[in-house]
Amino acid sequence: MVEPGERGATRIADRVVAKIAAQAAREALDSADALPPHAVVAVHERVARVRVAVELGYPSDIGARCRAVRRQVRERIGALAGMEVSEVAVMVERLHSPLLDRAERGRVR
Repeated sequence: MVEPGERGATRIADRVVAKIAAQAAREALDSADALPPHAVVAVHERVARVRVAVELGYPSDIGARCRAVRRQVRERIGALAGMEVSEVAVMVERLHSPLLDRAERGRVR
């Protein structure tokens, strides 16, 4: 029998943590948002730094939605990967509005 301290350790690839982060961001946002979130992760000694790119509907409380994404990403990475998350940066790449979407199809009054 090998002692616990002498056993190997499981390393979770950065791309796997990025997929967890993207799914967590998707969970935090409405399904009405256009494109699925995209995440990039850097892991160093079981501590993750995450950047998530999202598109949001407008008008909405952008700050509250970004806080919800940060909270969900931290919780899911902690629960599924057992990692601490030191930073979650949420980048809003695009705001979309039903009013503006209609404007692309024709005139808006």
